[in-house]
Amino acid sequence: MKFNIPPGVFDLTPINEKEKWKSSYLWAHIEKVIRETTATYSYHEIRTPLFERTELFQRSVGEQSDIVSKEMYTFLDKGGRSMSLRPEGTAPVMRAFIENRLDSLSSCHKLFYIAPMFRYERSQAGRYRQHHQFGVEAIGNGSAEQDAEVIDLLFTFYNRLGLQNLRLCINSLGNSETRSTYKEALKSYLKPYFETLSEESKTRFETNPLRILDSKDPKDQEIVQNAPVILDFLVAEDRWHFNEVQRLLTLLKIPYEINSSLVRGLDYYNKTVFEVVSGELGAQNSIGGGGRYDGLISELSGPDLPSFGFGTGIERVIQTMINQQVNLPQPGFPMIYFIPLGEEAKTICFEFLHALRLRGIPSQMDFVGKKIGKSMQQADQLQAGYAVVVGENEIEKQVFQIKKMKTSEVNFIEFEQFVSKIEQMYLGRKVAH
Repeated sequence: MKFNIPPGVFDLTPINEKEKWKSSYLWAHIEKVIRETTATYSYHEIRTPLFERTELFQRSVGEQSDIVSKEMYTFLDKGGRSMSLRPEGTAPVMRAFIENRLDSLSSCHKLFYIAPMFRYERSQAGRYRQHHQFGVEAIGNGSAEQDAEVIDLLFTFYNRLGLQNLRLCINSLGNSETRSTYKEALKSYLKPYFETLSEESKTRFETNPLRILDSKDPKDQEIVQNAPVILDFLVAEDRWHFNEVQRLLTLLKIPYEINSSLVRGLDYYNKTVFEVVSGELGAQNSIGGGGRYDGLISELSGPDLPSFGFGTGIERVIQTMINQQVNLPQPGFPMIYFIPLGEEAKTICFEFLHALRLRGIPSQMDFVGKKIGKSMQQADQLQAGYAVVVGENEIEKQVFQIKKMKTSEVNFIEFEQFVSKIEQMYLGRKVAH
């Protein structure tokens, strides 16, 4: 029986020429940039389990949200408890924050994660049933500066990857008072159009009318074009906060546009929300987004702390890089490829192979003992920098014959000097790059 991968998921292989974004070396590069960027902003990694109690997502994300009502992978464990594969990253981080009493360690916490998420939805470019997110959660600070810092971190990450032509859309959902007043105004506006709304929006009319603004149905979009704008309902404090976020983004030279229909897909958001979109991904053009979720931790029986965060899809980031023809990193190639001719040469090469690796120099060796022509072909296929041939003559003279693969230039290095000279060459090469 032949086993095929389930729909909506994918393998990452070392190099995938057909679908370059599925090459694991690109993912390693993304993760390296994530760790470098988060370290610059003093964020620390947190890791949570792949699955949690289903109630966690029902309570935080919202029972009527698309994620909980349609998209979660939910199952009963052997104890009869309902568990779900995590569909998003914020709720598990908040659960871990509360359970591990992180609030007792300091007043402000800056956390990040790199993790797979799971949603049962129709697979298409940029949307998969298992997708991967880089996310950030800043807990304990309710200032506009915190909002701007998190958005700045995300844009710094994108800039370091070489992404261009991204649009930042921002909005404010205000506090609970603002949203309550606005929901009533929105429902009053929508009521005459109720019968022409999509079936999904009819359901949302009672459960969460703000989500109708986010509908992808063309008729719904036409109806909400003239709907009341939530920004007109902001209380004074929320209006000041939103204006301050805009001032800080301008100060940091991060261009933005206000989108008063932006509500995001999770029920816990309030005040500032944002989304980053790229024109290179078609219908699924959002590559990241987030916002403020003050009150979520207390809703989950934790301390009442303000919080702000984002999630960005790694698949969409890499696909955008490829579509924008960003200068991509190259996969790792060996600097040295040893070609031993005979058993004694094999032992010598194996010892020097180990010595180079201890110094962090990528090296390979022909373990099989192919003919020299085949071994040179292998070195070429591996894109090795140098091929090192060792036969009886080299052993007798205690020298390595080293061939530069690009130019076919051949030199000889004595055994005693070999490791130090290769190390100098390698370090010089790294500086040059």
